[in-house]
Amino acid sequence: MGGHMAKNLVKAGKDVVVYDVNDTSVQDLKSSGAGACATPSELAACSDVIVTMVPSSPHIQEVFTGSNGLLKSLKPGTLCIDSSTIDPTVSKDIDSAVRAAGAHFYDAPVSGGVVAAENGMLTFMVGGDADKFDEVKSYLDHMGANVIHCGANGNGLVVKLCNNMMLAISMIGAAETLNMGIKMGMERKLLSEILGKSTARCWSIDTYNPVPGVMEGVPASRDYEGGFGSTLMLKDLGLAELMANGSDSPIVLGEMAKQIYDELCKDDKFAPKDFGLFLRS
Repeated sequence: MGGHMAKNLVKAGKDVVVYDVNDTSVQDLKSSGAGACATPSELAACSDVIVTMVPSSPHIQEVFTGSNGLLKSLKPGTLCIDSSTIDPTVSKDIDSAVRAAGAHFYDAPVSGGVVAAENGMLTFMVGGDADKFDEVKSYLDHMGANVIHCGANGNGLVVKLCNNMMLAISMIGAAETLNMGIKMGMERKLLSEILGKSTARCWSIDTYNPVPGVMEGVPASRDYEGGFGSTLMLKDLGLAELMANGSDSPIVLGEMAKQIYDELCKDDKFAPKDFGLFLRS
């Protein structure tokens, strides 16, 4: 995701420098025209706008507050945009630390998947002060088709976790339904086409279909590689559960979805695969 986003900034003519613990990713971006830094601290020292995207809360804490973190060299006035999907309370803590350094912080998680990231068609859900939103949007517009201000810091993550809980539930429902129809003799493409034009229509049916051989360019067409990993979906469902518990919100189906992904991720063969994996597993 982050690699495609960075490439779109390069294509837009931005002067991009990158850091990643994965040197293969860094080399790929360097071949696309980006520069590279050895640490987050080094990157902060030469940047006026910083976009971060990492898997989980501990990672973003290390990126900002670690021994070679961004806060070591963050310049006053720097615009920090975090597109990670993390605990909203952690995002608020990072926001406070960045403010104390005289800089600005926005949570801006994304939706749309790897294909949308590659094509610059992501949706960004942005939380943070309204006064700098237009500047934030001017950068995110190069990576997404929709950039929406959700209110105060942390609100973008609230929306993202609501989205991903709904997505997990709908993907499970789509996979179960498609599997049943195919086993009853329906041709997979025809079944998907009909469902995509009926009241069962959803993104998991008409855009990111989990059945191999129905759509080109989606993870199901390449052995569920290169998509949104099941472990990441499980992580997001855990964050949604924490959010639900903290707000006294019942999530019966959300908890069931978490249990299903938890069971799926116990198998090392399936855990790294795309979250639409059910028809194979």
